[in-house]
Amino acid sequence: MSRTRTAILAAVALVAGTAGAAVAAIPPDADVAAIPCTVDYKVQNQWDSGFTAAVTVTNNSAAKSSWAVKWSYAGNQKVTSGWNAKLSQSGTAVTAANESYNGTLGTGSSVSFGFNGTYSGSNALPTTFTLDGVTCNVDDGGSGPGPTDPPGPGTKVDNPYAGAKVYVNPEWKAKATAETGGSRIANQPTGVWLDRIAAINGVNGGMGLRAHLDAALAQKGSDQLVVQLVIYNLPGRDCAALASNGELGPTEIDKYRTQYIDPIAAILADTKYAGLRIVTTVEIDSLPNLVTNVSPRATATANCDTMKANGNYVKGVGYALNKLGDVPNVYNYVDAGHHGWLGWDDNFAPSAALFKEAATAEGATVADVHGFIVNTANYSALKENHFTINDSVNGASVRTSKWIDWNRYVDEQSYAQAMRTQLVSIGFPSGIGMLIDTSRNGWGGTARPTGPGATTNVDTYVDGGRYDRRIHLGNWCNQSGAGLGERPQASPATGIDAYVWMKPPGESDGSSTAIPNDEGKGFDRMCDPTYTGNPRNNNNMSGALPNAPLSGHWFSAQFQELMKNAYPAL
Repeated sequence: MSRTRTAILAAVALVAGTAGAAVAAIPPDADVAAIPCTVDYKVQNQWDSGFTAAVTVTNNSAAKSSWAVKWSYAGNQKVTSGWNAKLSQSGTAVTAANESYNGTLGTGSSVSFGFNGTYSGSNALPTTFTLDGVTCNVDDGGSGPGPTDPPGPGTKVDNPYAGAKVYVNPEWKAKATAETGGSRIANQPTGVWLDRIAAINGVNGGMGLRAHLDAALAQKGSDQLVVQLVIYNLPGRDCAALASNGELGPTEIDKYRTQYIDPIAAILADTKYAGLRIVTTVEIDSLPNLVTNVSPRATATANCDTMKANGNYVKGVGYALNKLGDVPNVYNYVDAGHHGWLGWDDNFAPSAALFKEAATAEGATVADVHGFIVNTANYSALKENHFTINDSVNGASVRTSKWIDWNRYVDEQSYAQAMRTQLVSIGFPSGIGMLIDTSRNGWGGTARPTGPGATTNVDTYVDGGRYDRRIHLGNWCNQSGAGLGERPQASPATGIDAYVWMKPPGESDGSSTAIPNDEGKGFDRMCDPTYTGNPRNNNNMSGALPNAPLSGHWFSAQFQELMKNAYPAL
């Protein structure tokens, strides 16, 4: 997918903040094509002692089969981990060299990589970059048009996360900060969940949608900023679960349209917010249920059969995409489950077809879909490094192992990239991008395997090497042993617009026991640590943590466990 960058970094006349981007001061008559290379270095997120940076290098010289970008820091910044490049550091000097899969860099082509780092004091931006020893961002005297100006308000960009900060929810930040050690991640951006009609104006004195958007404007300043909203209130919501049931009954589609979607769309369309990039995650856990949990499947539920028959999931998603997609600065991402839900042959293509059906319902078109999101509020590992779907042990394919159980995918990134290809093949725009929720899929700590399992058989091989330590892929509620995953970052891999924390870490998936409430949330035995399972998890134990509150409520014990098991470690 194209990733056009419009900002470039000059070796002179830099204007830089403590967190943000180095901005080029290139003469308006400069010929950008005559500049041998440009480097765009942005600090996407920054906290008290660390930061996440994204770097894009564009080669305007002869094509390359390998490359290395170098720069030096003026302060005590240290690179701690990275992606899409081999990063090394000696003193203040940093080198980023290509990986085996991205060494080719044609004339006019760009490559992106990113990293996490630490600092103390100030985090001054580097001022000079070289590509293979040639200083970048220096004009050789040619004439012609200057670089493209950044998009104006309401102008859609290919990847809303590229070159942008992401909104930090002050309410989540306060809860995280109040936890011991929580300040280490309190400045990470998370999704704002609009999980009932009352959430639009604020629940129990909390921030409503306008309050969040106003706070986002304050955080934005002169930068680009993404606000992440979760649209989550379909009629008969989450038909295969109880903990996340919603307020609207199966037939209340008109109420969904007029009292939920229409008011949200009206607020988002306010010109006051036209300068924000508003990302919506549209109705998680809805459409996938119409594939996997309906008759004649053994995993069918009566509620899911009802929702398939009345069509209100498809109608609701289509209506939301249509109305929200009419707002010029809204980027709709539709929920596409996760690999442990839709990765099997009989689920994968039918799910993509259903997504298209919803995207062309109620006046919506595929153009209203900017992309898809996977693993929302789930725990599937981002990348399993100790085995692949093509491995075999003693002549038996790993697909026959109990864990993989004939799935085509072993992790979320491979699933997301394959689903994107499938969606484009059936008529979605070629520019769609994927988001992966990495808020709780780190699986670090002492239980994280450091190599493949024993080759006694396929089960020992897979179970001994897998990062995902759940008892079963179908387990979804407050999973014991889970950790924070990759920090939010833009353009981390081919076809992936961003890793995001759409589920705010520390918010419960559901209560461990029945708790009376006025939020429409039931008690699901999958949240009970004593539950022995059902057909959807092959009758395994639930793996849930004890003493959990209602879904969406703060769960301190889970938050602490997520920090303890974070990977990369905090």
